[in-house]
Amino acid sequence: MTRQLLGIDFTSAPRRAKPITVACGRLDGARVMLDRFECCADWPSFEALLARPGPWLGAFDFPFGLPREAVLDLGWPQTWAALVRHCAALGKPAFRASLDAYRESRPAGRRYAHRATDLPARSHSPLKLVNPPVGLMFQEGAPRLLAAGVHVLGMHDGDVQRIAIEAYPGLLARRITNASYKSDERRKQTDERRAARVGIVAALTAERPAAEHTLNTPVLVATLAQRQDLVDDASGDLLDAALALVQAATAARHGPPRFGLPAAMDPLEGWIAGCGAGTD
Repeated sequence: MTRQLLGIDFTSAPRRAKPITVACGRLDGARVMLDRFECCADWPSFEALLARPGPWLGAFDFPFGLPREAVLDLGWPQTWAALVRHCAALGKPAFRASLDAYRESRPAGRRYAHRATDLPARSHSPLKLVNPPVGLMFQEGAPRLLAAGVHVLGMHDGDVQRIAIEAYPGLLARRITNASYKSDERRKQTDERRAARVGIVAALTAERPAAEHTLNTPVLVATLAQRQDLVDDASGDLLDAALALVQAATAARHGPPRFGLPAAMDPLEGWIAGCGAGTD
């Protein structure tokens, strides 16, 4: 049976105006076929997505873990499942207060502890609560992965027919351009950002010989209408979901047991797919 691939652009507060956006596709050799987009405008619809029978592999754009340094300093549980349960039980106000107090306890210039994967990926620390609120994304997303019983690769054993890996669309986008390509603010939805999306879509969908795979990722196969949607969506949600789908497809090409994740990854912190050398 062909494994379905999912690319998930996540938000910690899904709603109709800003849903969790899902790109659904499948691997076909050196190509990933974009079948459709789905939207989860509330938590029940996202939880239903996680419960969908496999086989599927989903690349989720939120941090799966917290920096080990911070976990040790805070005296929180040191296994992933226990840590996730602890953070969920704290609730959002207490979780936020704990991270705020922890940051203030650290020296200026080193307020944010980072995971091993954050610096090479140039991703935000999961302790960050605003612009973007990735800490809240962890607190909302990780407990739902745990409750759904999915297999969180390298971190928690679950249903191996439903595999979750951590994605970061910006990691792949920056291999194409350093230009900003999205904004939720209308006044910042400029022609320059639209041009950047045009360039990203062109690079993702360009047919190229294997020897010229500068991105080293499967080619994204999308209809003309889908490509237009990727360009027209100034928020970048559709494009981020498509980028995550390509990251899922890249992991799928590596295959089990590690799907390209490094064997030495910290099972408490997690690892962003495609960040650094992986092993099969």
